[in-house]
Amino acid sequence: MELSQVTVSAKIPRRLKELLDRYGIKPGPVIRRALEEEVRRRMLSEIEERAKKLSERVSHIPDEEIVEIIREDRERT
Repeated sequence: MELSQVTVSAKIPRRLKELLDRYGIKPGPVIRRALEEEVRRRMLSEIEERAKKLSERVSHIPDEEIVEIIREDRERT
């Protein structure tokens, strides 16, 4: 299933464009991979920050109690 797409453009130095042409590099796939990787990095950073904050909020709860809560939740589902 293909999602709808939009066009994103960027200005690059003329020399870089000449080198892309010289080596037969299509910029679309390269740009797409770079943007996807940057988004992944930022998402991971955000998740790590949220996990850190959550860890700080529950650090006072003993591990045994957390284990018990998880077990109870698993038994319900």
